[in-house]
Amino acid sequence: MPTSPAAARVKSAPGNDLLGYSALEQAGLIRRGEISSAELTEFYAQRIEALEPQVSAFAHVDLDYALDHARRLDEARAKSGVPEELLFYGVPTAIKDVNLVKGLPARFGSAAFKNFISPMDDVTAAAIRRAGFVLLGKTATSELGAMPVTEPALHPPTRNPWNLGHTSGGSSGGPSAAAAAGELPIAHGNDGAGSIRIPAAFCHLYGIKHSRGVVPNPFKAGDHFEVTANGALGHTVSDVAAFLDVLAAGSEDGTAVAPESFLERSLRKPGRLRVRVALQPPSGTTDPDAAAATLRVAKELERLGHHVEEGAIFQGGLDEYLPCYQRQMIQFPIGDESVLQPITRWLRREGRRYSFGEIKDIHERLQARILAWFGDADLWVTPTVAVPPPKVEAWKDLPPEEGFRAASELGLFTAAFNISGQPAASIPAGISPAGLPIGVQIAAPHGEDGRVLAVSRQLEEALPWRQRHSPLLRH
Repeated sequence: MPTSPAAARVKSAPGNDLLGYSALEQAGLIRRGEISSAELTEFYAQRIEALEPQVSAFAHVDLDYALDHARRLDEARAKSGVPEELLFYGVPTAIKDVNLVKGLPARFGSAAFKNFISPMDDVTAAAIRRAGFVLLGKTATSELGAMPVTEPALHPPTRNPWNLGHTSGGSSGGPSAAAAAGELPIAHGNDGAGSIRIPAAFCHLYGIKHSRGVVPNPFKAGDHFEVTANGALGHTVSDVAAFLDVLAAGSEDGTAVAPESFLERSLRKPGRLRVRVALQPPSGTTDPDAAAATLRVAKELERLGHHVEEGAIFQGGLDEYLPCYQRQMIQFPIGDESVLQPITRWLRREGRRYSFGEIKDIHERLQARILAWFGDADLWVTPTVAVPPPKVEAWKDLPPEEGFRAASELGLFTAAFNISGQPAASIPAGISPAGLPIGVQIAAPHGEDGRVLAVSRQLEEALPWRQRHSPLLRH
């Protein structure tokens, strides 16, 4: 695919590299006519074609459709300008392959759906379209979104742009790899036990799981307790907050819409907060580099004027919540289970042992305990993940239950906030001596998404992370 003169000019101009612009800043270039949506889309299309053999971040790419859509957006802009509310007009992105996008495959990372083409947009895809994004395709996920690594049987494992021998996380591993490699400026993801925050931590990105109920949930029919949240993985707090505004506006009947703009709330001063810090997970130990990064963030919060004190993480084991997770996996209608990966088959088999009433009791009991543990703190700060990104296929040869239990260790700090419905974000908190990213998690009471975003912005300014890029993003 040839490079257009304008795209090459912007790419090569000193200090004017497109990869140095946030998604919102790229939209500003389009709005001012400094670059067209088609040129920007072509730029990312070329990166996808060059990098995908290494990264495997995409489950499906449709560059012809994307370029045609971008040209139509450019024509509309030339005639009528860009509506003020469409902050991402003309900016390329992709949607994770557990969401329905009309006319595109919806494989859910599984051979069970390898021939399924969605006849409709779900509420998330519809909102992203209405916001003026250009869709380049579907990003990779673990099978049925079940694993915190992205290694479905449909395609090669998704790899971490910081070190291709390591995982980019999961189940939003495709989105995180695409954003960290510079294949997309911002990527949609969702989070049912850490599936935004874990990949964000592994790939040096910012990602937030919003409070339960403030953004329309496309999975509500099967996700009875709304543990899953939709959002984005990006390089700046502003990009991710504005993306949440896009999703919150997605319900045409006005339900489940946040009362205020996430972006506006992110710009407010949070005031002096009571912050508790926990370094160790409920089982095992935290890697020393992750613990040190968490302490650096805590000290910076103290320097910013917040009251910081030590605490202990919620004490809950995998076995307590595992029935709920297993039961959630049976929501997918699958005729031939023999095509599923062994871990997925095991999860679904075990999930059928429990009634809805039993799962409801477990969920409500755990939620009450987590909220009681959170107490009167304004924020809790923890490592996002206790360990560095594992090697690709680290658990491939283990028996299903053993493999799942080993992988679930990645969610020891994150899953509790899906159960409680509280907002929690992962901020990029440095690079280990081994060259792998480290994330630190910030969580707040339900409904205080603005507080998480505002504190994240404080840390983004105090401990800048945008100057650190993966080797592939610099490529």
